[in-house]
This record gives sequence, C-alpha cells and structure tokens, in this order.
Amino acid sequence: MLHDHIFLVGMAGCGKTSLGQRLAQNLGVPFVDTDQRISDILSMSVNDIYSTLGEDFFRIAETAVLAELAGVAPCVVSTGEGTVLVKENITLMQNHGTIIFIDRPLDQILSDIKMDRRPTLRGGTHEDVISQYSARIGYYRSAADYRLDNSHGYQYGLYALSELVAHIADRQEVIA
Repeated sequence: MLHDHIFLVGMAGCGKTSLGQRLAQNLGVPFVDTDQRISDILSMSVNDIYSTLGEDFFRIAETAVLAELAGVAPCVVSTGEGTVLVKENITLMQNHGTIIFIDRPLDQILSDIKMDRRPTLRGGTHEDVISQYSARIGYYRSAADYRLDNSHGYQYGLYALSELVAHIADRQEVIA
C-alpha cells in the first residue's frame, strides 16, 4: 500500500510511462502522466502547447499539476523529461512522495525515441538528444531518491520497479 506518490523522472524514451502505467495497475492506484494532464486541462497537444504558449508556460503548468497532485490520494506519476529543471517541482515531489530516476542508456533511448513526438526535440537530431541528455542527467541523479537501471528490457524493468516500490512501501509502513 502506498502512503505517498511515486514520481518517475528521466529522459523521454526511458520507460517512465510504460513502466508507470503497469506499476499503477499492479498496485491498484491511479496513474498520472503530467504531460497528458496538462494536455487534457488545456485541450491542446503538448506539441501545440510548446509551439503556441512556449516552454516557460509549460513548465509553469507542470508545477501546477504537481501542486494539484499534492492534494490527492497516492498514485504513480510519470513526469515530463524537463520537470526536474524547476527547483519548485523537485521540492513538490520530495515533499509528497518518492522520486525514482528511470535510467536507460542513451544508445537505447536513441534507438526508440520518436523525435516528432517530443516538443523540445521536434525537428532535432540525435545530436540534440545527446546534448539534452548530457545537460539533464545530473538533474535526474540529484533529484532522485532511487535510481532504476532500465537497460535490460521492459519485463526486467517492470520487475525491478515493482520490487523497488515494494521496498519503499515497506519503509513507509515502518516510518508511519
């Protein structure tokens, strides 16, 4: 049983959404994708939000969604790849749950990523992904309470994430 949210952070293509959805289903708790939540609230695609309102607006919207989640029952939350760039977002996640960095090797991300679906990379190249990864990896590592190696495929990643969350839930039980 979760007492706090589980926040998944990491690059696009690292497995936050696919692992998070299945974990939430297995735990019987809601799943929230912050990008999707923002898109639903504004009735716009994430790409349209970026192109018309800009990245700064999107970051503000992320903070609002994380603040909204502070008042709801624990759930599994997949965050946008840039969520950790805003200190307030990290503070909100730290105060209301556990942050897990889904770490997947860059070569695997590059082989899977769909550039046209990533607003910060649209029209970009693999070199842009490498640059973004290099700029953000330190943020993911410093924000995270735990790191999950997602380099061995989906089934192993799901197993490892489930085991990690069970460990976190056990620790929450002892503390509570």
